[in-house]
Amino acid sequence: MQFRTATPDDEASLADLWHTAFGAAPVLALWRCDPGRHDRTFVAAEDGRVLSAVHWLPRPVRSAAGTVERVGCAGSVATLPRARGRGLVRRLMTEAAEAMTAEGCAWSLLFTGTPEVYRSAGWETFPSPTWHGVLPAAVAAPGHPGVRAAAPDDLPRLMALRERFDRERPLTTVRTEEDWRCRIPHWYDDSCLTLVTEPAGGGDASEPGGFVVARLPAERAEVVEIALAGPAPATTAHALLAAVAARAQAAGRTEVVVRLPDIPAVRDAVHRLLPAAEAIAEYTGMARPLLAPRTAVRATVTAPGAVHWFGDSF
Repeated sequence: MQFRTATPDDEASLADLWHTAFGAAPVLALWRCDPGRHDRTFVAAEDGRVLSAVHWLPRPVRSAAGTVERVGCAGSVATLPRARGRGLVRRLMTEAAEAMTAEGCAWSLLFTGTPEVYRSAGWETFPSPTWHGVLPAAVAAPGHPGVRAAAPDDLPRLMALRERFDRERPLTTVRTEEDWRCRIPHWYDDSCLTLVTEPAGGGDASEPGGFVVARLPAERAEVVEIALAGPAPATTAHALLAAVAARAQAAGRTEVVVRLPDIPAVRDAVHRLLPAAEAIAEYTGMARPLLAPRTAVRATVTAPGAVHWFGDSF
């Protein structure tokens, strides 16, 4: 068994591994967005075949202290079924953490549905707020000038809204224009709906307002991102969520999961739209201190209003 970083010769084997593990998820496409992907991909290989892999990516993430930290984000973790149970992921995660530390990462972040795999390697879970509810029979029209589907030329406004809303919000990634053009389209594909408020009174595109992103998979709608700016964020949030609910109903969905920060504007909008919604903390996010103190990392991932947007997944 070889434990090493990936080479260009491994790309076909990695593609097969990730397709086996993740199906149609855009893992390979996102991996190719990273110019340093080979040196940041750790593999366990045997007879020229990659059996297990971990890729990590340095990302600028806002902290609870108001600074931007270099964070090692681990993803694309996969092992072929026949090689599971041999401790390969733990070995690769340990090597990845050593590389993150050597490259100046304050801490490491990952998201998973199987947290027990990573606890023994030093990662700890943290809660993410969600609301689960059943859509009402009829969605009341909010008192807002209008919400419409975002168009390609809305990108500068979406970028400005995202930056303004996240400016002091812990756990958010500082997005670049390259992120918007390369990474975001892979996560927000044709199964996603991006809605934006119309500027009031025919104002220009820089006027504050908001946007929301929802995924409409077969079983239920999921609200995965929002940005709010201006004097009435709760009104804007309600208008955006109501528009999502109306479109979800038209698509035959009856349930919705809201994965947004637990802040007053969002909480008010959720309760107005879904009075019986159940607040549930999910524990899919995990963090491991590297150069930063454990208390500082914990403060960031559990800060009020902290959120890591789905579009910034890795």
